[in-house]
Amino acid sequence: MDITHALVALIIVLALAVLMLSAYIIYTRQSLSRMLKVLDDIEKGNHNRKILLKDKEAIADIGYKINDIVDNYNARFIELKEAEKAYKQLLTSLSHDVRTPLTSLIGYLDAIHNEVVKGDEKDNYLDVARNKAYNLKEFVDILFEWFKLDSKERTFQFENTDINELTRDILTDWIPVFDNNRIAYEIHILDTECQISLDPNAYTRIMNNLIHNMLEHSGGDRIEIGVHCNHDVVTITISDNGKGIENKHLPHVFDRLYKCDESRTYIGNGLGLAIVKELVSAHQGKISVSSIPNEKTTFTINLPLIKAL
Repeated sequence: MDITHALVALIIVLALAVLMLSAYIIYTRQSLSRMLKVLDDIEKGNHNRKILLKDKEAIADIGYKINDIVDNYNARFIELKEAEKAYKQLLTSLSHDVRTPLTSLIGYLDAIHNEVVKGDEKDNYLDVARNKAYNLKEFVDILFEWFKLDSKERTFQFENTDINELTRDILTDWIPVFDNNRIAYEIHILDTECQISLDPNAYTRIMNNLIHNMLEHSGGDRIEIGVHCNHDVVTITISDNGKGIENKHLPHVFDRLYKCDESRTYIGNGLGLAIVKELVSAHQGKISVSSIPNEKTTFTINLPLIKAL
């Protein structure tokens, strides 16, 4: 009798176990079916779908992992769409930057070729055409530099350099420009050496872009440039007394193609400062800008004082 009761109890337990296992399998199959349906929707382009499971489900970890993968994919997809949009914006802006001065240049050359102007006026037209040609060359140089940086093809040749001497050499070429434009200047660079590991060509581009930006856009008549070497950092400052930059624009000054004044159009707009930031970053440095409108605007570069091996 006891054996009979034991067998009956065992059969009941086994039956319940089979029922529970069957229910679990059916529930799991349903969860897997829902998961597959969500994956099908995602594959068709509905990237906002999520796999919803309870924490205690055996396949919950799998579902959460798939959700993470989909989230990462969506983030990457958004980045690619934004990059595509930025690329189209870049092409549109560059087309305008090239077409406008090129059309003007052709106009001056046609007037000279067709003898519309003669004598002194012809000479003036030649000077204007020459300046516009140089501006186009400068734009092409800036554009070429940007594409090399953007495609990671830009290589750097770091070497121990006296940054004080290099900065003085760079500024020597700018002194006549300051004088011709009636720009008063102050230069604060010590006569002592300050050795630092940098790429001389890249540093020259940084300084030239910042000074060119000041001359083109600040509207000021005074510039102040300083190089200060401390124990572990070199600080380079370039200040002007022009119209300045409004606070709302300051966070975007180094963004590619950003214009503080939408009414202004100028060649190479929005690339010069973006290049500066990339080049400074390549030197493990940082650049910032502060501005009091109509009083003073200062670009500050901090480079680590390290030497090449």
